[in-house]
Amino acid sequence: MINYNRFVLDNGLRVLVHEDSSTPMAVVNVLYDVGSRDEHPDKTGFAHLFEHLMFGGSINIPDYDEPLQRAGGENNAYTTNDLTNYYCQLPAENIETAFWLESDRMLSLAFSKKSLDVQRKVVSEEFKEHYINKPYGDAWHKMRELAYTTHPYKWMTIGKDLSHIENAKLEDVKNFFFEHYTPANAILVVAGNVKTENVKKLSEKWFGEIAAGKKYIRNIPREPKQTAPRKLTIKADVPLDAFYKTWHMPARLDDGYHAVDLITEILGGGASSRLFQSLVKEKRLFSNIECYHFGSLDAGLIAIEGKLVKGVDMQSAEDAVEQELNRIKEENVSEEELQKVKNKTESLIAFEDIAVMSRANSLAFYELLGNADLINQELSKYNAVTVEDIRRYSKQIFDVNNSNVLYYYSNS
Repeated sequence: MINYNRFVLDNGLRVLVHEDSSTPMAVVNVLYDVGSRDEHPDKTGFAHLFEHLMFGGSINIPDYDEPLQRAGGENNAYTTNDLTNYYCQLPAENIETAFWLESDRMLSLAFSKKSLDVQRKVVSEEFKEHYINKPYGDAWHKMRELAYTTHPYKWMTIGKDLSHIENAKLEDVKNFFFEHYTPANAILVVAGNVKTENVKKLSEKWFGEIAAGKKYIRNIPREPKQTAPRKLTIKADVPLDAFYKTWHMPARLDDGYHAVDLITEILGGGASSRLFQSLVKEKRLFSNIECYHFGSLDAGLIAIEGKLVKGVDMQSAEDAVEQELNRIKEENVSEEELQKVKNKTESLIAFEDIAVMSRANSLAFYELLGNADLINQELSKYNAVTVEDIRRYSKQIFDVNNSNVLYYYSNS
């Protein structure tokens, strides 16, 4: 059970406090309700670009890292299709430094052509290194374009095209900031050796006078139901043939999400999973294979991907995957097998909850979902999944007309 207190400032900033006196540290986590799904199709990669720009200095603080390091702190950030999260950890007695730093960059970044040029170059290099020059680097760009026709999940967080970042104008960047990086669109979580009353005072002092900004209203087109299989073949200079297949799955708050999460564990969660045991160890068709999903807030994708053993025919490999999918669709998994993946999931949740930084991050995420208390309900939702649910959702999702497959062939 993770306890917390919650209050909302007049400007709309939601604040959650998780008190834990067992640690000398404190975490300040600011989550912004903006991800790559909120970008214009001709200006993608902006949410991720901002993750970099937010460390480039704000109105009153030219260097974010230096004062934090002096206070014994460390920080990082990440961007997904759905959200952007900034977090820092420091000794609890120095917590006001974090409030000062985070509030100043929410108040306004120090927009300059120089800062934009520097960060644009960094992100462009990252794009080239991971998605253009790396073997299989374009696979998920291609797969997303194949699987989504309408929803902005059809581009990666890094952006759809390198030119979108290379051509980003200072005016575009400013507009994106003032639309999304506002108190009304943010969640502040403070966790660790803190007291709620003190956090209230600090929140009012440092964030209370920042203008609320206009609450961003999301209007994302729904992805139409897929009614026919889609296939794409690529040939490239890669060491081994690779197989990627996806199916549309329920959104984060939909019925079936927890069942699908357990399905990915049964099929592809490590060396004892069905796909690994059958297709890697026994049949030796794949050198590695996994099944996972992206945890997307809107309806997402469940994926199976693997590298084929050299000389194995792509069709034989796909047929073997389909055999395993037919098995989970037609026969109930045993209670023991289901309990095993439930136990693994429970262990993962417990392990995550050990770190105060992870608890802060989770509280922000569940508040974004609409109710921070969902953090304390997850385990019961997993435990409620039955063997019949596993079979029913497997049947529903692993439908040929809901599938997208990418055959990635090696030139050699």
